[in-house]
Amino acid sequence: QLVESGGGLVQPGGSLRLSCAASGFTVDDYNIGWFRQAPGKEREGVACISRRDDSTRYSGSAEGRFTISKDNAKNTVYLQMNSLKPEDTAVYYCHARSRMGREYWGQGTQVTVSS
Repeated sequence: QLVESGGGLVQPGGSLRLSCAASGFTVDDYNIGWFRQAPGKEREGVACISRRDDSTRYSGSAEGRFTISKDNAKNTVYLQMNSLKPEDTAVYYCHARSRMGREYWGQGTQVTVSS
């Protein structure tokens, strides 16, 4: 399973670090992604890290502000979010997919950016 944490209320321009702790499998064997869903909107991909070579990719809105990283010793993936904007407000989900197509979703963590 995946368990996210680290969400909360932050002012515009602030930072948060989300954590995604895995159990029952090794994150290094999975492609890991962060997604978010704002009220009334579809879930969208924000960032991902490859199981193959730890390469990373970001959505246009996340590029330059968010950083995805992985700590294999802790079996945890992080999303460092800087320069947060009100439009970043959403529930953030962690997702894992193996090469064979096995998938896990976390329960989500709320991020609210507001003054």
